[in-house]
Amino acid sequence: MTTVRPFRAEDLFAFNNVNMDHWTETYSSGFYLRYLAQWPDMTLTACAPHTNQLMGYVLGKAEGCEPPSKNAKPDQLTLHGHVTAVTVAPEYRRLGVAQMMMDFFELISEHAYHAFFVDLFVRPSNVNAIGMYEKRGYSVYRRVNAYYRGNSVIPTEDGFDMRKSLPRDTKQQTARKNGRAVGAY
Repeated sequence: MTTVRPFRAEDLFAFNNVNMDHWTETYSSGFYLRYLAQWPDMTLTACAPHTNQLMGYVLGKAEGCEPPSKNAKPDQLTLHGHVTAVTVAPEYRRLGVAQMMMDFFELISEHAYHAFFVDLFVRPSNVNAIGMYEKRGYSVYRRVNAYYRGNSVIPTEDGFDMRKSLPRDTKQQTARKNGRAVGAY
């Protein structure tokens, strides 16, 4: 049975097996530590039974603010949970680990932060991740030009901003069904 716990600073020394593929963005240690200091409740680590090896993690934050009134316009519903990174080591994929971590993140966004939606960015070429998010109720909100910087191995790529409305957004105003048709930003 998978063990889940909050992400800890010492995990930075043990997550190479998780971060060593081309789908995963790896950040500086200071970046991870800043998230742990500001949003410790929005991080989670999944560990393998018996070995305690890191299977994956989710790292995120709360962004936006409360709307100015109860009759706020859709563009004023900015309070949301943002998934900065969710990743699972290749040997633990297709076991429901990412689903479990996304359940956690959506729950915290909804109940602790009273968010209107959750958003994340994903490479359009990562069809497996997009399929998983769509099954969870996410849809493309917009395409962002050259969101992912390339290197000598991986080309620069746009990013899909995907969103899922949470129950506080009773009119489902914070997501789009036709986001792929919206022009790139």
